[in-house]
Amino acid sequence: MDYKRLGPTGIPVSRLCLGMMSFGDPARQAWALREDEAEPLVRAAVEAGVNFFDTANVYSRGGSEVVTGRLLAKLFARRSDYVLATKVGLPMSERPGDGGLSRKHVFDSIDASLKRLGTDQVDLFQIHRLDHSVPAEELMETLNDVVRSGRARHIGASSMAAWEFAKLQHAAERRGFAKFVSMQNHYNLAYREEEREMLPLCADQGVAVIPWSPLARGLLARPSGSGSTARTAGDFGLELRYGKVDMRPVVDAVTAVAAARGVPQAQVALAWMLHQPRVTAPIVGATRLGHIEDAVAAVGLKLSGEEIDALEAPYRPLPPIGVETRSADREA
Repeated sequence: MDYKRLGPTGIPVSRLCLGMMSFGDPARQAWALREDEAEPLVRAAVEAGVNFFDTANVYSRGGSEVVTGRLLAKLFARRSDYVLATKVGLPMSERPGDGGLSRKHVFDSIDASLKRLGTDQVDLFQIHRLDHSVPAEELMETLNDVVRSGRARHIGASSMAAWEFAKLQHAAERRGFAKFVSMQNHYNLAYREEEREMLPLCADQGVAVIPWSPLARGLLARPSGSGSTARTAGDFGLELRYGKVDMRPVVDAVTAVAAARGVPQAQVALAWMLHQPRVTAPIVGATRLGHIEDAVAAVGLKLSGEEIDALEAPYRPLPPIGVETRSADREA
């Protein structure tokens, strides 16, 4: 396993971050694996050198955090041996105020997350999406207070427009608050719009980039026209994010390079991500042991310049996908 510093923190993290969304409570998330089912996968990742784990309060309505906390405590000798990240912001229920980034909800959420995770501090506390109803300075002051209270070592953000991220960082810098050390954005071979503004901004500011959905919800892991999996059969996000444009040329390019190499497509798509100098650690999910094996193998798969050119050539510009904008606010 290779390691890279998490932005300005100095914390070494594995080049793969294991996403824990697949683990939790099947009663709350139909395709989630129970703790006993998840353990062999997490154990394989740990044995391969993965030390970075990402979850969220909303995954299985807290069930993922419970499983994550139990398994990591079981598989690591010390809490300091792994880097733990969770998130806040998406609705936990239909109750008013049980979502968003108000000061009350953020503090209620970090306390609840820590209890579920069985720890007194997370290494990275991330806002899942931007809450436009909360002023920038108020949000950054709240997150700063979470850090100063000792509940979180660092803060991170997820998908938003680059100008919004810059605005939040400026608000924090102006007031001497903790700044975001990471950006968890939507980035993969099928969606490269982040290369225009967000990735250069993160590079300039020294912010770690930990992309979600590096395999485009499995789209890049199998040939065009392949049947759906249990995970994708009812996945509205797959159609929402990739169903309105023809992704076949990109997928076919991955298929061709993988076939020439004699390796699974997932390895090629992840290897491309790991070749991007601005990427710290893509967040990979797993529901089978083979998913872990492919992800680990991708770390050692070195692509040639010609292969990278072939993978990138079919891409065509896309509208923003997976980034919340203020258009809804204007239309309301």
